[in-house]
Formats: sequence, C-alpha cells, structure tokens
Amino acid sequence: MSTTTSTRSGRSGGSGGSASKGTPARGSAAQRARAAQAAKERARARAEAHADEASRPGRARSLPIIAKLESPLTTYYLILGATTTLVVIGLIMVFSASSVEQLLQDKASYTVFARQLMFAVLGGVAAAVASRLDVRRWKRLAMPGLVASVVLLAAVIPLGVDVNGNRNWLALGPVQFQPSELAKIGIVLAGAAIYANKASRMSSVLHVLLPFLVPISAVVLALILAGHDLGTALVFLVIIAAVLAVAGAPLRVFVVGGLLGAVGVAALVATSGNRVKRITDFLDPACNTNPDGWCGQAVHGMYALADGGWWGVGLGASKEKWAWLSEAHNDFIFAIIGEELGLPGTLMILLLFGILAWACFRLVSRTQDRFVRIAGSGIMAWLIGQAIINIGAVIGLFPVIGVPLPLVSAGGSSLVTTLLALGVLLSFARNEPGCRALLESRRGMIRRSLAVLPSRTRALSSRSSRRSR
Repeated sequence: MSTTTSTRSGRSGGSGGSASKGTPARGSAAQRARAAQAAKERARARAEAHADEASRPGRARSLPIIAKLESPLTTYYLILGATTTLVVIGLIMVFSASSVEQLLQDKASYTVFARQLMFAVLGGVAAAVASRLDVRRWKRLAMPGLVASVVLLAAVIPLGVDVNGNRNWLALGPVQFQPSELAKIGIVLAGAAIYANKASRMSSVLHVLLPFLVPISAVVLALILAGHDLGTALVFLVIIAAVLAVAGAPLRVFVVGGLLGAVGVAALVATSGNRVKRITDFLDPACNTNPDGWCGQAVHGMYALADGGWWGVGLGASKEKWAWLSEAHNDFIFAIIGEELGLPGTLMILLLFGILAWACFRLVSRTQDRFVRIAGSGIMAWLIGQAIINIGAVIGLFPVIGVPLPLVSAGGSSLVTTLLALGVLLSFARNEPGCRALLESRRGMIRRSLAVLPSRTRALSSRSSRRSR
C-alpha cells in the first residue's frame, strides 16, 4: 500500500513538476504572441497614418524639409551662410562701384576694394572669436563694452573728424572709425543684461526707465546727436524700441516714448537748414524729377534701378557709377546692384536679409534665456531696420539720411561691428540644445572626406597628420 501510494505520489509529483516547468513556457509563448499582435497593430496604425498624410496634397513632400529645418544646426548655418553670402556680394559690388571713381582720382581701381577686404578679414576674425564665447561671458562683457563705447563717443566731441558734415569719426593715424557703430553692440548687450534680471518688475515704469532709458540711452543718443548724425540716432531708436518690446515694457512707455521721439526728431529737423531742405525736397515732386538739383542723388539712384530693368546691364557695366551717382559704393550701392544685376540681384539681397531675420527670430523664439532673447532681438532690429532705412532711401520711400547697407556697403567700422554682432548671434546659436555637440562631432569631416582618395594619398595624409602631432 505504501509502495502504491508513494508511486502515485511520485507520479503526481512528477506530473506537477512537469506542469510547473511547462507553465512558464506556455506563458512566454502567449506573451510573445501578444507582443507580435501588438506590433502588427502598431505597424498597421503607422501605415494608416502615412497613408493619411500622403493623401493630403503637398504634405508628403514637405515633411522631410521640415524635419531638416528642425535640426539644432539650422539657426547656426542660416546665420553663417546668409552673412558670408552678403559679405561676398558686398565685396564684389564695392569693387565694381568704386573702381571708376578711383581711376578718375588717379588711384588704383582696387583701392577701396582692398581696404574693404581688409576690414572683412578683421571682422571675420572678430566674429569667429565672438562665436566661441559662451552666454555667461557676454553677460559679463555687456557693461564694460557699453562704458568703453560711451567713452569713445565722448572723445568724438573734442577730437572727432568731420566727414560730410557729420562729426562722428575718430582718427587713429591713417585709420578712421565710428564709435557709434561700437555703441550699437554696447547698448544691445547692456539692455539685455539689465532687463534679463527684471522679468518680474517690468510692469513698473520706474524699473523700465532706470537705468536703461535714463541715463544710458539718453546719454548715448545725446552724444550721437552732438555729432549731427541723425540717421544713426534713428537706428538707435529702433534698437531701443526692440529691446523694450521683447523685455516686456508696458504699452504706455511706447506711447509716451513715441511722442517724445517724434517731437525730438521734428525739433532736430527744424533747427537744421540742411535737414529741412532734405525733407522739403523729398516732398517736392519737381525736385524728384530734376537730376541736377538737390535731389540729384536720389534721382540718379532711381535712374540706376530703371536702367537695370529685369536682368541688369551686366556686372561692371553700370553707367551711373561714372561720376553721376555720388556714394555709389556706400549708401547707394543697392542702386548699383539693381543696375548691374537687375531684379534678381535686388531680390537676392532682400532674400538674404529675410533669411537672416528668420534665423534671428528662430533663435530668440526657441531660447529660454531672457538675455539671449533680448540681445538677439536687438541685433535683429538693428540689422533689418538699418537695411530697410537704406533700401527705402534708395527706392524713394524715405529721405536720404546717409545710412549704409549692412554687410554690403563700403565702410570699415560698419562692416567690422556688424560682423562682431553676428558673431554674438552665432555664439547664441551654438548654445542651442544639441548644436555644440553636433558641431564638435563634425571636426572629423576632413578625414571622412579624404576617405574617397586613393589609398596612397590617404597614407601620406595620415603620416603627415601623425608628424604634426
């Protein structure tokens, strides 16, 4: 009996052991079946979603482009590409627009071009150095940069040089520069540093006024106007308004400030016979049709655009630069671009500034740093506002006030400081999430490019690289 019982218990135990071992196997098989079914359902859902997207007109083609634009490198390369292209176009057009004038003065035709190329190289170095600084460094440099620019602006009053009726230049030996250009960067960074710490106090007018508007902006504008440079002062007003808008200043500040600014500009125009003459001539239809009168520069600028027509007369073939259009390589270089390169050339300039504006907007809208947002918006307003003022004067929309086209017009101070400001934007773009890591991972691009060369060439390049180490 005991033997039978033990045998039965052993069978039952054996069956129970086999059941206990087989249960997990059956459970894992069931789990795999459920996982496979879930995977099939997800694949079916993705296929239906793709089919639904493809059924919408234009959606299937736009998605890859949108995906590429969402790369962390997009802002960086948009700013870098648009800036480089504008500088190259500017160098070409400066050489074309200034060569005849230099020959008429018994100088080498490339004199202005060589000087502009030198400043482009200096500005490129400044932009490269600026792009490597991080945001914390720019916050620390904001106030020292503003103080240095204010000191240089104050030095213009006793030591400045008069150029075309404006006393806004300082001379260091053979080199002349405008401290007001450096002050643009100083006031942008200072405003960003001040308002970045006042996010919760921007509803107070007192905190908005002090210390950015009074005394900083007031002192800078007073020093610029002391040199009779109303055009640069208008650009500063655009910068200040952009800084206040992005910082979150209340509406009443803009209403009162706009009224005071309008009254101040009107008073400055009324107290200057030259400015009054410019305004009255701008509003006089008879003057705007007389190429030999006070409006001759604006009229010849319109002649240049009209001569260019749809496709232009060809690079270097401008007629207006033969002593007809004054400042052809500076304030009115957009007219020479329209004459020689036609409508495609002018649209290319507008497109590049549009790309630059969109890249700046993308930068400030994606960041969470108030300093970056305010400083980026101030630089964007500076460049785009100045371009609008210059192009508007060339096409007859605004009076001629002598503001250069950024990155394109001849002028060392403007080019170097503009490239420095764009280097600041590149620094901000490098600090976007993922951008710095991707840029550092692309250092091996040259080595990967050499991989397509024959093995002997690769061996030589690898040996030379080891020797350099």
